Amino acid sequence: MSNVYLTWFTTDEQFPFFIQYGGHDEDTELHRHVDFSELVIVLNGHADHIVNNETSFIKKGDVFVINGDTPHGYKDPHQFKICNIMYRAEMLRFAGPDLRTSNGYQALFVLEPYYRSIQAYQSKLSLPIPSLEYVASLISGLMEEYQGRAQGYQTMLLSRFMELVVYLSRQYDGQENRHANNLLHLASAISYIEDHYLEPLSLQSVAEHANVSVRHLNRIFRSYYLLTPISYLLRLRLERAFHLLKQTNRPVTQISYECGFNDSNYFTRQFTKAYGVSPRLFRTQHVAASQGG
Repeated sequence: MSNVYLTWFTTDEQFPFFIQYGGHDEDTELHRHVDFSELVIVLNGHADHIVNNETSFIKKGDVFVINGDTPHGYKDPHQFKICNIMYRAEMLRFAGPDLRTSNGYQALFVLEPYYRSIQAYQSKLSLPIPSLEYVASLISGLMEEYQGRAQGYQTMLLSRFMELVVYLSRQYDGQENRHANNLLHLASAISYIEDHYLEPLSLQSVAEHANVSVRHLNRIFRSYYLLTPISYLLRLRLERAFHLLKQTNRPVTQISYECGFNDSNYFTRQFTKAYGVSPRLFRTQHVAASQGG
């Protein structure tokens, strides 16, 4: 196990702070941050995170803090990109008492790192995609200030770092209830779509059934499925058409209408985009393959 020092990254003793993007293509050995803490935001991909002798799976959107006395490393990374923010603990003293006493701040920046150092503790903040995108924009601003080093950059960096700390603390504070509620709304929406996907269906009707706004419906779909409700609906209709083309001799136009498409030309374009061939060519190839078999 190796020891890592903040002076390896910055020699500015007056401002003990460093930020970087990290791309990991290979395993990272266990190491200990001797004199700093590290806030890690997983921006892309996944890996196994080794803390002490325990391993947990981390993925895009996960956020955690590692204190200096806790050995950790990464194994089996896949398209793994993170942001490392290295800082000495005294920087967090600039957080006001209103933040330091909040549940989210205490959990993410105090309790989790402490428990992680003494026992197996795999809890972490998991950001939905829209929140991660906002965090990525905050990180971009931090990087710009850190690299540009314009007059007053340290003050600006501290301000933006505190903004990030506040945002992540708020996200953690609302994580459990928000995720539970979102999953209930999402399950209701999916159930409704799957029951009515062959019928004329509007986003408004789906949102009303799930008891959320159209905007929030789009947000939670993107967070958990990385696609919109309309894309999910389209996928269901195309999958149904795929099976009807294989299993029946009905005309393509009839199948398009039966699968909820009002325009057969639009159906053909979407089917070709999804499967790489037109509906008619798909059927011809399937018949030929069946006869050949």
